[in-house]
Amino acid sequence: MTVTPKPGEAPTTIHTPAEGLEQGDFDLATFDGTIKAYYAAPAGQSNVPVILVIQEIFGVNEHVRDICRRFAKEGYLAVAAELYQRQGDPSPYTDMPKLIGEIVSKVPDQQVMADLDACVRWAATRGANVAQLGVTGFCWGGRLTWMYASHNPACKAAVAWYGKLATGHGPLQTRNPVDIAAEVHAPVLGLYGAQDASIPVDDVRRVEGILAQGNEAARASQMVVYPESGHAFFADYRPSYRAQDAKDAWARALEWFRKYLA
Repeated sequence: MTVTPKPGEAPTTIHTPAEGLEQGDFDLATFDGTIKAYYAAPAGQSNVPVILVIQEIFGVNEHVRDICRRFAKEGYLAVAAELYQRQGDPSPYTDMPKLIGEIVSKVPDQQVMADLDACVRWAATRGANVAQLGVTGFCWGGRLTWMYASHNPACKAAVAWYGKLATGHGPLQTRNPVDIAAEVHAPVLGLYGAQDASIPVDDVRRVEGILAQGNEAARASQMVVYPESGHAFFADYRPSYRAQDAKDAWARALEWFRKYLA
């Protein structure tokens, strides 16, 4: 990873070069046609593990693409799909409540699960090892990381970054991590900030209690809370970024995937 900000960007913005990688946009075939997606993988390698990267609330922006390249540099095929393309384009929005009301709240979990499954099928056509399947997500995608870990029995590891635990973003999200934590198929590493006003630490502790009483994968899960961080502490292009905690969390995420996708 290199930190080379472009004009107008925060000085912490990370840009991971594409040298040594296969990467780019593609049309992902899913249940009702195609949606846009991005992938990155080590060049010239096959049978590599797969990590599904679930977007922030802002969609598959450059930050999410860079995360895919970071995973590719570590030896994974990483893929991120535009999971609410059908509902609209998030990129012009600057008003968060408006974005949630007009687009995000209209995205059903069933649609997201189907599109993520389509990503797995696509990865198999690229010669990746879908038996070594992980999922990670940020903000909006953090909640959905939990949901996918309970949806797909083939999932082997999950890392959820500051995703809501007890609520969703609208009436179409009828179940949440608190409802499924005990029955996840994959061990989940949850990464949270104690100063995150949108996710109370009480919710984190509640999920910890549920995990402790759950199945084998649930009991192997782990919650990490960074005392000084708030929401989106990993988003290096935003003022919420906290470099020290982000570095620690990234190291933990890589170790988690190395452990369970070996």
